Amino acid sequence: MADIVSLLLPFFGLILIGYIAAKATKQPAEALGWLNTFIIYAALPALFFKLVSRTPIEELTRVDFIATDIAATYAVFILLFAIGRLLRGNSLADCTIQSFAGAYGNIGYLGPGLALLALGEGAAVPVALIICFENALHFVVAPALMAAAGDDKRSASRLIADIARKVGLHPFILSTTLGFAVAALHLDQPLAFQRLVDYLAQAAAPCALFAMGVTLALRPLKRIPAEISYIVPAKLILHPIAVFVSLTAIGGFEPVWIQAAVLLACLPTATNVFVIGQQYGVWQERASATILITTVFSVVTVSLWLIVVRSGLLPLQLFP
Repeated sequence: MADIVSLLLPFFGLILIGYIAAKATKQPAEALGWLNTFIIYAALPALFFKLVSRTPIEELTRVDFIATDIAATYAVFILLFAIGRLLRGNSLADCTIQSFAGAYGNIGYLGPGLALLALGEGAAVPVALIICFENALHFVVAPALMAAAGDDKRSASRLIADIARKVGLHPFILSTTLGFAVAALHLDQPLAFQRLVDYLAQAAAPCALFAMGVTLALRPLKRIPAEISYIVPAKLILHPIAVFVSLTAIGGFEPVWIQAAVLLACLPTATNVFVIGQQYGVWQERASATILITTVFSVVTVSLWLIVVRSGLLPLQLFP
């Protein structure tokens, strides 16, 4: 238990420090803008580039791993969508945000730091692949469903062009793609450039976790949605179970890849879910509440998963 605490304390401690700092200084939300810009456009892209570019290309082309992980994630998405639409009679737009709340984890901000800290450098590649491909698909699915719901007034051609631009030019995806190219071509990176990338990458986790704490402090809990009763268990329990069962049933993956994928699935709802809701004026306050509640409860679910991993009792292949 002591080693689990030593892993989680600096991780969630940084979130707590950010939360306390925001409450104590009472800075406006706009004050976080440049830190978020640094994280999204410099620190995290540098980390993803570093992880991918220094990995043998054969490890980067595991289409079976990505397909299985995404299938498990979207199985949870579809289940929540069906519950919201068929059982609760929610609108298509509401169902979209609710489903993302239960399937879109905070993998970009929280994933790299925690996975590398808990599982070591072996988790680097699966983490980078999951973040790149899941984010790319989410960027496609969200506007497409909102257009179907009638909340996106852009023409079909404009919508497709905007989606392609958002996916193709996102810093996480650009940096990962560049890392793929460097790894495939076996390009030597100048020492000065490597040091710059390393310097930026080292800042990614502390800055992202601090910013996460500040964001939680600036987004008070105003309304607890009824849907939280099944969205929170879906995100923190069902999602990691679905990923674990899918990957172990398929088999053939390194244990650390499975462990990293499930660890990322344990993470709370992504702040991007609130951003999507805000963009379309749908389920905003309730998305904010879901992010806060899942973040608090993820302390328990992440801890339990790490305890299970450290116990060595978890079967990493269901079928021989």
